[in-house]
Parts: sequence; C-alpha cells; structure tokens
Amino acid sequence: MGKRKQKNQIFNNLSKKQKKHLKEFGEEHPFHDIVTEKAEKTQILDLPDSPVQSSAESDEDNEPEHKSAYQKLLSTLSSPADHESEDESVDDEEEVEEHLSEEGSDGDEEYQEAGNNLTVTPEEADEGEAGPNEGGEDAMEDETAGGVEFEDKAHESQFCLENNFSGEGEQEGAESTAKQEDKEDSFKLHLDTEISEEDVKRITAGTKAKAQVKWPKLGTLLCSSPLERFGPAGQEKDKRPLALHKVLETNWTSLNQTSNPNGAVEEVSPLQLELLSLMGSYRDVYFPESSPLTEGQQVRSAYCLHALNHVLKANSGVLGHNAQMRENQAADKAGGNKVEVEPQDEPRDQGLTRPKVLILVPFRDGALRVVQTLINLLETKGRKMDVSNKKRFKDEFGEEPVDTPPNLFRPDDYTAIFSGNIDDHFRIGVSILRRSIRLYAPFYSSDIIIASPLGLRTVLGVEGEAKRDYDFLSSIEILVVDQADVFLMQNWEHLLHVMKHLNLQPLDPHGVDFSRVRMWNLNNWAKYYRQTLMFSSIQDPHINNIISKHCFNYRGQVATKNMPITGSICQVLVQLPHVFQMINSNSFMDQDARFQFFVDKVLPQYRDSVMSHTLIYVPSYFDYVRLRNYMKKEEINFASICEYSTKSEVSRARHFFQKGDKQFILFTERFHFYKRYTIKGIQNLIFYGLPSYPHFYSEVCNMLQAGGQGEEASWTCTALYSRYDAQRLAAITGAQRAAQMLQSQKPVHLFVTGEEKGPLGP
Repeated sequence: MGKRKQKNQIFNNLSKKQKKHLKEFGEEHPFHDIVTEKAEKTQILDLPDSPVQSSAESDEDNEPEHKSAYQKLLSTLSSPADHESEDESVDDEEEVEEHLSEEGSDGDEEYQEAGNNLTVTPEEADEGEAGPNEGGEDAMEDETAGGVEFEDKAHESQFCLENNFSGEGEQEGAESTAKQEDKEDSFKLHLDTEISEEDVKRITAGTKAKAQVKWPKLGTLLCSSPLERFGPAGQEKDKRPLALHKVLETNWTSLNQTSNPNGAVEEVSPLQLELLSLMGSYRDVYFPESSPLTEGQQVRSAYCLHALNHVLKANSGVLGHNAQMRENQAADKAGGNKVEVEPQDEPRDQGLTRPKVLILVPFRDGALRVVQTLINLLETKGRKMDVSNKKRFKDEFGEEPVDTPPNLFRPDDYTAIFSGNIDDHFRIGVSILRRSIRLYAPFYSSDIIIASPLGLRTVLGVEGEAKRDYDFLSSIEILVVDQADVFLMQNWEHLLHVMKHLNLQPLDPHGVDFSRVRMWNLNNWAKYYRQTLMFSSIQDPHINNIISKHCFNYRGQVATKNMPITGSICQVLVQLPHVFQMINSNSFMDQDARFQFFVDKVLPQYRDSVMSHTLIYVPSYFDYVRLRNYMKKEEINFASICEYSTKSEVSRARHFFQKGDKQFILFTERFHFYKRYTIKGIQNLIFYGLPSYPHFYSEVCNMLQAGGQGEEASWTCTALYSRYDAQRLAAITGAQRAAQMLQSQKPVHLFVTGEEKGPLGP
C-alpha cells in the first residue's frame, strides 16, 4: 500500500504536460522520479519559471527507450557543465533503472545497458562520435519512430531563435539587417510582398505570360509570369548578384574552393554569376544542363550560397526583432507609469515551422558536399565555425574505400555520379545560428533539411499509417532539387510524394508564436512564395511536369531552353545504319500503341534465325516486364537483364547471348545506368524507346564493335519514337534533324554513321 500511495502522490503532483506524457507512454516511459536520498541534487535539477529548461525536462521524459545513454550525454553538452553535473546524471540514470525494475517495465534491459554505456570521456563527447548502433540507418529509423528526429528541446537554449538575441559584437544581427533594408533587398521584397485572392486565382488558373531572353552563358531563357507586374528576367545582370548577408560578403568570392581538390580559390564563373542573379530574383529556376562533369560543382556552390544567404537573413531578422522587443519591454518597465507608450505589433518574420530550405540530393556523397560547401562559405580566414557532430557526419556520409579492379573501365560521367558514398536513404537537419552549425538537428529545430526522396518518404508515410509527420515541410521557402535526372533512375514516385506534402497546413502548432507568423503562412499561401530550383543534366517531360504542375511561385519561372545543334549520334564510331521509325501515339503515357507497333511490325523482322544476337534496349521497367511476359508466352528464345538481376543471372545471360544460345536479350536503361557493362556479341540493336540520356545511345551502339562477331555490313539498328519524344530525339539526332523528322510525312528515316563526313541524315 505504501508504494501505491506514493504513486498516487507522484501522479497528483505532476503537471498537465507530465500527465499527458505519462498517459501517452505508460509505465515503459520514465517520468520525473522522486529522489529521496539526494535532496540537494533534486534542488539543482529543479528548473522553475524557465520555459526553455522546462521544455528540456519534458523532452527528456519524451525520449524513447531505445535512445542510448551516450546520446543522452551528448544532449547535455549544449552548455559547459562541470564534473558534478556529470556525476548527477549518472546517479539519476541509476535511480531510473531502479525505479523501472520496481515497476516491472518491459524496457529494463535497454535502460540497464544505457546506464553501462555512460562511461564516456568528455573529449569523446565533444567530438560527437557515434557508436556503431547509433549512427547508421537503423538508428535513424528508430529515432523517427520515437519522434526524437523532430523534437529535441534539450538544445533549444543554444539554437532556438525565439530565445536568442543578437549580441553586441555580432554584426549579423539587427544592425546589418537594418542596413540591408535600406537597399533594394530581394529577400525583403519577396517575403513582404502581399498578394490578393485574385492573384491566387490567376496563379492557380495556370495562365502565364511568356517571353524569351538570351544571356551570354545560360543561353535562351524561357520566362513565364502568372502576374503581370512581375515581368520576365531582364537583359542586364549585376556584377554583384545578391544583396548578401554581411557574414558572406567577404567570403562569397571563394565559392569554388570546395570544388577544387587542391584547395586553391578560383574566381566565380560567369555561369555562377548568372545563376545567382536568377536565384536572387526569387523566381523558380530550371537549369537542365548541369552535367556532373563540368557544371555540377558550380551549380552546387551557387545554390548553397543562395540558400545560406536566405537562412542567415531570416535568422538575423528574427534575432534582431527579439532584441528590439526585449529593449522595448525593458524601457516600459523602467519608465513605469510615467509615460504611456503605445503598444506595437510584434513583427511577423516567421513561418509556421522553422525549416526554410529543403535540399534534395540522390546520394549521401551529395549531402556531404553540400554541408562542406556551407561550412566553407561561413568560415573566414581568422575564425572557424563551431560544427557539432562533425565526426559522426563524416563517418556516416564519408566515402568507404573500395578496391576497384585495375582493368575495370567506366565512363567519366559514371565516375562523377557514383563517387563517394552512394547510399540513397538518408536525411539530416542543419541549424545555423551565429557562428555555430549543428548537424543532426531535429527537423523542427533545423533551418536546412538535406535528404533524399526515399529518406523523406519513410518519414512522410502514407494516409492510414499511425506514425507519420510532414508538418516540418509546411514553411519551406526554398526547394532545391539537384541531379533530378538521377531521381528518374531511382524512383520518381518518391519525389512526387515529397512534392505533394510541401507547404501543407501543419496538424500541430509545434510551439509556434502565431503573433509572429506571416499572414500568407496563416492563409495557407506558402506554396505561392516558395522558390523551386531544379537542376538536371537532361531535359525530360517528367521534370517539366514538376515545374508546371507543382510550382506556383507568384514571381514566375525561368527555364533554360537551348536546343542541341549536334546530337549524340555523332559519337557513334561504328559503321551502322540507324533506322528511326515513328509511332502514332495519342499521349505521352500511351504505351499500348508502342507495344502493338513493336509486336506487329518490328519483332517479326528479327525472329528469323539469321537476325540473331539482337539486343532490345528498354528505357522503362514496366515496358520491360510487359515485353518479358509476352516473349515468355510466345516461347521466344531470349535472356533478360534488369537492375534487379543478380550477378549470377547477369553472367549467365551475357554468356548465353554471346555464344548465340539466346537469340534476344532484354536490357533495361536503369541497369545500364548503374552498371555500364559492355554486352558482347551484339549484331542487331532495337531501341524500344529513345534513351533518357543521349550519350547512352552512342554507348550502346559502340558495343557492337566489342563482340568481334559478324561483319559490319550485317549490323542493324532500329529506334522507335513518337512526337512526344521530341526532346530525346533532338538530343540524339540534333535539333534541326529532329524538327524535319517530326514534321515529315514519312514514318521512317535513315542515318548512317561511321562515314568520314559524319552521320548522313534523312
């Protein structure tokens, strides 16, 4: 009975918030323990009248059981602590274990193991080193399930914007912000512009005024504006592309330092100046010429500078307003009742949630390079940034050394895309405040979220799932989609799923001060203020669909539209006739017409035993499955290779095809993208659809000379296309030839490569 009365007394003494935690987590979740033997220590841990510290205590109660004690120790390092506080935390952990053992909790073993892991030196804790079970993908998923990935109030005192103020010696505070307000700052103009309901109706209607301009490096720009008062991009470009935050003014010229392996500072390229000028106008930008070999590094540095400039200005505005409000309150208290001061409205300088920038990259190596660029831009010669969890980040996102066979040859673009850590399931929050960067920040305490579509998809979930969260995407102001073409080779549905959950009204307030939230955020108009930056190495209808259907920026869009003069067919080295056959299709998604044309007109020509060694290149996996099932049903002698094939299956298929035991081999585009194997023994080629990457066409055609079988005179190549493949056709044959082929009344066109004068057109 004594224990039961003590439990009732404990429950009655709890606050409403603590009772809510107790009801939500039950006995498995520890709550404020009554310490009887060490009363003086409970007095030290008692934190009345401090919203920051009380929220930290409640968050400790909200920690899931699987969170290790090592991570709990790291969470106490937001401010310097003496050795006594460390001893207290160890004692408290031991008492928690005793309490749980009395209660008969299911998580006894986990907490007991956590208590044993508390023997960590301060040096290791300062480094932020994560153990093998704490830093990997499993730990990330466990944190998501427990909610720690989204809320961690233990560090709010250091990184919370609402409770921080601009220091006297810090120039990125209110003074620098006030100076920039005097200029025509596009940041202020974009966020302070108010649009009406009529403007919203025009934007959602989709009617846009279009115009074309030409810039020296970017070339032809197609500008579309839904509102008349925001016209197309101008012809002139300023030498200084952005009204930069003072922290970046002296260091932005070293933009390319991280991309240079030697560490030497390179000048900002004209391409970067033009891109920064477009980004600074806060229009949506689509640049489909970001090759990983050349422009990719420059593009990454440019959008990192723009995103960092946006975050620093937003945070400086909040900190400056905090200081101003504190001064006003102090003045009111000092003046007393002598002078009546009119109450001033609080500045509206925030969104519904803190994350402002979302950067989507396909692999962990891309996230590593983005973070390195951000740190490099913030560090100056005389002062380095304080980066928390840096060692853990390098361990999880760094490159794992792999022994590559010396005779293994891969193209340069393959090496550029798949260099470093190519894990595609990750997400990380980054918070920036003053001279500190916090990696692995909880999403609701982050300024920038860097993730892959798959990494976010596991958090967003789908309708009907018990544990899902997408409120942290409600106030995204800048969306960066880098290497969008690689997402086509992964799973495009993941990216679409992320796009559908951007800028939705949050389900919970998450402690926001609504008096400081911008009105257009409260009106659910955040998507009309979001800037989308899309970068790709190819033009593709799926990417165009993202820009046209999921982007509603009231300032309009700018897309680079440069037509290729010479296509990739000029890179075919073998003497080969290329037959392009046009298909009558009703829409881009109409795959039935292509399938029937292939089955009725193309495949019968190659079923003769004379036309052996035929490779069928299939861009879409769904078409591959359809063809595979049909050929099995018709009992055609064939082998198949796709991205899901095992090494043994690939080896057998290549061997049987080269020896002639299999007449056909089905070959998917995604397999070629990820492996780049040379298929030997090809004598006939059929492109069921034009490749997404134009250089894939020449690479596959050049495989004919690798087998050494048959005579060149007997080699054939057939490619199917429709009028909806105009972009891919132009990239392969050239813009002028593609226009002739699409406008011609003839359905068949012939090219011959391998001649000294180049490919002969139709």
